[in-house]
Amino acid sequence: MKNISYKNIRFNPDITPFHDLAKAMAKAFGHSAELEIDKELAQLLRLRVAQNNECAYCVILHAKIAREVGILESKIDNISSWYNSDLFIEAEKVALAYTDVLSNGKSKDFQKYHQDLEKYFDEIQIAQIAAVIINMNLWTRLKLAQGQIPEIT
Repeated sequence: MKNISYKNIRFNPDITPFHDLAKAMAKAFGHSAELEIDKELAQLLRLRVAQNNECAYCVILHAKIAREVGILESKIDNISSWYNSDLFIEAEKVALAYTDVLSNGKSKDFQKYHQDLEKYFDEIQIAQIAAVIINMNLWTRLKLAQGQIPEIT
């Protein structure tokens, strides 16, 4: 059976204290963190950020974790077109739209996306959704910068 391993092709992230800071954020908002928001929703958001930022390491890792937490395979497979699917409930769609605009950072109407979240989530949940997305954006960019790429071994 073939396995996937990962190699850094650019730099070792441990040569600066930044990697330790990123690990601390992961403890607070990563896939093993205890949050008030639904675990499946948080994982969908992580997977969407990984996909948006085209981080091969993160897409593989977070698709695997999505399966482990019980997200339907069809949702995992369809995350790239969530906006054109009835597999996702409205609260998930609103959170995924927020994920896309926060990750992109160029929306001129960001307030609209925040207000849409308020229809389904309280202030703590919204803050956690934002933190999950921000944390995931940090990790995807770190893995892209260091050049962590998958290979078959």
